Amino acid sequence: MAGALLWLQAMPAPAYAQDNEPPYWASLKVDRANMRVGPDRSYPIDWVYVREGLPLKVVRKSGGWRLVEDQDGSRGWILGRFLSLDRYAVAINDGYAPIYAEASTGARLLWRAQPGVIGHLGKCANDWCEFRVDEKQGWVQAEHIWGDGAP
Repeated sequence: MAGALLWLQAMPAPAYAQDNEPPYWASLKVDRANMRVGPDRSYPIDWVYVREGLPLKVVRKSGGWRLVEDQDGSRGWILGRFLSLDRYAVAINDGYAPIYAEASTGARLLWRAQPGVIGHLGKCANDWCEFRVDEKQGWVQAEHIWGDGAP
């Protein structure tokens, strides 16, 4: 029993979005979250997000609340427990974002992501990012997504 307790104490604590110091990237880990005008349930709801995985930029903390900014620049407060450190990005711009087999416009075009599509963000380098939606995976130019780079 004592050995098990020592082993548990030696394990690193899991990372939660509420543990980081702003600014940092987070994503919604629930399929519905209220964004309020202030850091308390007594403040009115400004937006209701209904997209699990939606990338958000955390810009400030107040107790258990996080001031977040979305891809449109809207800001408001969400409970930190509704956020995850899992990295996601959302396709932006007017046209479809081309997703390539490799990090090159000369590579084979695999598919195109419609604006608003949310994908898991892999590694990013030289203005390219790995982007996965369900079973589809490829490389997208960073200019076509929001949620990559420094927050």
